Amino acid sequence: MNTSQSGEPGSLSTASGPARLLGDKVYEDLMQLLGTPGFEPRARLPGETALSQRLGVSRPVLRQALARLRDEGRVYVRKGSGTFVTDALPQAKPISLSTLENIADIRAFLEFRCFMEGEAAARAALARTTDQMHHVRLCRERFEQALAVGSDAVEEDIAFHDAVAQACGNRFFGMTMNALAPQTRFSIGLSRSLAGRPQGERRAGVCQEHMAVELAIERQDAAAARQAMEAHLRGGISRLFGQ
Repeated sequence: MNTSQSGEPGSLSTASGPARLLGDKVYEDLMQLLGTPGFEPRARLPGETALSQRLGVSRPVLRQALARLRDEGRVYVRKGSGTFVTDALPQAKPISLSTLENIADIRAFLEFRCFMEGEAAARAALARTTDQMHHVRLCRERFEQALAVGSDAVEEDIAFHDAVAQACGNRFFGMTMNALAPQTRFSIGLSRSLAGRPQGERRAGVCQEHMAVELAIERQDAAAARQAMEAHLRGGISRLFGQ
């Protein structure tokens, strides 16, 4: 039986694992901020307390992410003054993914999500931490709350799937989810606009599918988590293509 120092059976995390994974997430959040207002080249970063509160993490976790940025030459420390963004940020080519151009593209994209997110859910069931499980649950609840007030809840839907990917212990799943966000928004919107079932019935079905994914991850049942996620996404294919 798998055990961890956190006391959760079946977890693959170590004492330093959750902090390391959270540090990766904070690093990615900071990368998104660099170049935006207040984080331009030569700008002084907010103090550790303010920045850690903004990102919702502890100062030690923030320092871990900042150290990585310093190692990459993206920020530097000026003694007695604070941390500053470098004059010329290292340029990285963004991931470029083509748009969905036809029905065949859309179906192929949804099939790809079945394989990728099914594996992410299975891994999340084994590797998730207590905090990550809480975040998955929170995103699922926010999705349901958004539907209840009449929102299309597309962003909340994406956030739930991203939370599962972030909990799987491999940051490249989360990075891939972020890169696929435009295609995901388009496919969700199209599925909802063309769905044959009444809106209330369809939304209730999606909520039940999300819940099944969450419960399987909470039970740390990898097989059930994979099956629940694949069933959810194949349900989207069925709702869109009527099969």
